[in-house]
Amino acid sequence: MQPNMKFALFGNTYQEHKSAHIANLLDILRRKEAQICISSEFYYFLKHHTRADLGGLEVFDGNDFHADMALSVGGDGTFLKTASRVGSKGIPILGINTGRLGFLAAISPDQMEETFEEIYRGKYLAEPRRVLKLTSNGQVLKGYPYGLNEIAVLKQDSSSMITIRAYINNEPLNVYQADGLIIATPTGSTAYSLSVGGPVMVPQSGTISLTAVAPHSLNVRPIVLRDDWEITLDVESRSHNFWVSVDGRSETCREGTRLTIRRAEYFIRIVKRCNHSFFNTLREKMMWGADNRQ
Repeated sequence: MQPNMKFALFGNTYQEHKSAHIANLLDILRRKEAQICISSEFYYFLKHHTRADLGGLEVFDGNDFHADMALSVGGDGTFLKTASRVGSKGIPILGINTGRLGFLAAISPDQMEETFEEIYRGKYLAEPRRVLKLTSNGQVLKGYPYGLNEIAVLKQDSSSMITIRAYINNEPLNVYQADGLIIATPTGSTAYSLSVGGPVMVPQSGTISLTAVAPHSLNVRPIVLRDDWEITLDVESRSHNFWVSVDGRSETCREGTRLTIRRAEYFIRIVKRCNHSFFNTLREKMMWGADNRQ
């Protein structure tokens, strides 16, 4: 039995009708005599929009927290934000899905009771997932430069393509003329990358993929690489600007900025139930093998 566990609570702060499950979650944790700390923005959201009992919670700002486990209440977007807050702390993250598809936030609200029973018995997995790190040659990138899902380079205007010169370990790979390029981890292979035709990669595969967004040439196809290789990108644009997106956090970069993408020095640990199977998740979420014909 796990004694006196402490949980850091994060959540979706813009869909109040989906926060109804928080009262049940807090009740479960209190019955376990858990210590609970909560991010300040989620605390004040719940305080103003719900009737949940928030008494006795430790409120923290920014990334100033320590816990045995982080809880992300929302969808996969909320999970990615939680991962950026956890960073290199090594704290495992459990995703409670109040969103839609939920590859990362895989626990449904009606599974919370049994899931925490398993957690307190130590019957869970904390899968290490690789993270990408983005650096640049001159322009200082704001915010958190690490991506659990993907790093995307995208055109900024609505008309012209951008040109992306890609190098692998300083060796030329390709000159992409496209709306963008997505560099995805196995975790992110079922996210943005999948929507533009990228490959599904098993989490333990030690790989990353490069997939063009609306490439000008039909000869351009996704490529899968080892995740310990270095990727360098030089970008040209008619508008002289382009977007860089790291797990959905976007900012503008000037033409001439050289981007370098490497494997990060730490993992994000995702909590899974012991009966979890990646292939079962694929079948369930993507309805592989389903036949709805009558």
